[in-house]
Amino acid sequence: MRVVLEIAGWLLLLQGAGGVINTLFGWWSWAHDLLLVNKLSILSGYEVFASIFLGVLGAALLAATSAAKKREA
Repeated sequence: MRVVLEIAGWLLLLQGAGGVINTLFGWWSWAHDLLLVNKLSILSGYEVFASIFLGVLGAALLAATSAAKKREA
């Protein structure tokens, strides 16, 4: 279960960072359709905030899995 949460954390962190970079700088035009915030039409106009939220959520998941690893050891 911990491995699944860690993978989800990395994916969310990458989605968040990629979304912020793509929205602010327009880089990665080839990856526009790969980003979660661009797939959801309800987030139109809020891409930066949604990407920041995804990044923070991913970092929180990674911190939680790291704490769980330390507690088990």
